[in-house]
Amino acid sequence: MHYSLSVAVYIDVHPVDPQPRLIRKIVDRLIRGEVLAIPTDSGYALVCMMGNKDGLERIRTIRQVGTKHDFTLLCHDFAQLGQLVIVDNSHFRLIKQLTPGPYTFILKGTREVPRMTLNPKKSTVGVRIPDHRVVQAILEELGEPLLSSSLILPGDADPQTEGWEVNDRLSHAVDGVVEGEVGMDGPTTVLDMADGGVDIRRVGAGDVSMFD
Repeated sequence: MHYSLSVAVYIDVHPVDPQPRLIRKIVDRLIRGEVLAIPTDSGYALVCMMGNKDGLERIRTIRQVGTKHDFTLLCHDFAQLGQLVIVDNSHFRLIKQLTPGPYTFILKGTREVPRMTLNPKKSTVGVRIPDHRVVQAILEELGEPLLSSSLILPGDADPQTEGWEVNDRLSHAVDGVVEGEVGMDGPTTVLDMADGGVDIRRVGAGDVSMFD
């Protein structure tokens, strides 16, 4: 595992009115190539810049997942999401209806997505629009999507939900931990739309009753 040269910085951001100074500090660290643990509407996630190869490998190491692991791009809005994946007419309204919220959509990536981020066999990638003020503030300040993976540690079934616990367990492996409130209903619901249909890959916080 990659170990940080120093203990991770701990950044306590207000969950309702994120302080602009702290948001800029977070974004500056991401631009420098750091890997951070941030709260989302479905637990904590590990994030780095979309083109950060070293960051991607560090996240894989922390999660102990292989090259077939599907990463997710956190997007600020639907317009940004639409630049990253191929959305056909049958899925357009559904994604608009379910976002922002605790859903991850697996779709074919466009040329805007670095090849290393795509599933090596299917050329797919996960995308989502979080319903979380801190994440949205980070994405707005950054001006581009973030590469992410749910912070589910080996042996755990659900993402981490407490910043202090993330800091205790991972301060040696990440560069920073952002303290904040998270959604408490588990990981995102994952909908695979790459082949034209809607395949429920994981039932999580997002309601799936509409697909019964």
